[in-house]
Amino acid sequence: MEKGRGTIIRVTRLTETSLIVHWMTDTIGLLKTVAKGARRPRSSFSGKLDLFVDADLVWAPSRSSELHPLREVDVHSYRTPLRENYPKTVLASYFGQLLEHVLEREHPEPEVAMLLNRALDYLAEASPSAQVLHRFERRLAELLGVGNEGRNAAAALESAFGRIPGDRAPCLALLKDAR
Repeated sequence: MEKGRGTIIRVTRLTETSLIVHWMTDTIGLLKTVAKGARRPRSSFSGKLDLFVDADLVWAPSRSSELHPLREVDVHSYRTPLRENYPKTVLASYFGQLLEHVLEREHPEPEVAMLLNRALDYLAEASPSAQVLHRFERRLAELLGVGNEGRNAAAALESAFGRIPGDRAPCLALLKDAR
């Protein structure tokens, strides 16, 4: 069994009763787990596997796939405000999409995990804005070694990784309209 602390950045349905949960962890980086039976009414995961939740998790490493069976989750923070405000949800989701695009799966990036947690905690308390998005991109580019003072962080990330998530433009438009 492996242990770590992570933030849920995406949840998708696998079967009628199971979920695929994507995490950004401090110890292993991006991680995909399968929560078998998580959609059952009496599941031990009930109410714990939602977007942007910060939790300790235990999983069994899979030898044959990138989906690791999730065994336990102990929630530290639900970050409920991020799911109660649509622009906050969209911006926080963009952060997760960007990380999934630029990071290698199961490669530790503790500074990036801390950046995500700080950004989500800030966003839970503050208003979403284009400035928050730009600061996140700038700091991420710096941490990944592709940022430079004379360049736009989004352009630097796009140049280094081929493209950035297509949801960036609609996210910026929504943030502009949300003011």
